[in-house]
Amino acid sequence: MQAREEEIKQEIVELEKRYWQAMKDKDADTAMRLSDDVCVLTGPQGIGQIAREQLGPMMSAANYTLEAFTIDDDVEVRLLGDDVAILAYRVHEDLTVDGERVTLDVADSSTWVRRDGQWRCALHTEAIAGDPFGRDRQIDGTGVTARSGAV
Repeated sequence: MQAREEEIKQEIVELEKRYWQAMKDKDADTAMRLSDDVCVLTGPQGIGQIAREQLGPMMSAANYTLEAFTIDDDVEVRLLGDDVAILAYRVHEDLTVDGERVTLDVADSSTWVRRDGQWRCALHTEAIAGDPFGRDRQIDGTGVTARSGAV
């Protein structure tokens, strides 16, 4: 049983990497195939849901380009049952946002569910790395921005 569990964990990690690659390549078909009917999202912008069929238009209208990403080797995967898996990891992102280069170090997590034999992402979260109390950010009237020298 343990060998099968390790095999499933590795499959989940590979699916997560494939999802990231689809986002980088703006490959809406792959992203849609890897997404549950509705995927719950959380991040610095708040919370939301996106239906699978909305991914294509969302990806086309994005004001950013994911130029490169690196997922750390230290990935935590936990199987919650035969058809539910969660994973958490750190990822480095190089992006172009509104024409400007941006580099992010974040902690992400996803929940994958198996439906009709296929794993699909049902939840994805992203948290910008930094002080857990936000002390490495400042309010500037337009939102929260990183202080100079912040990591």
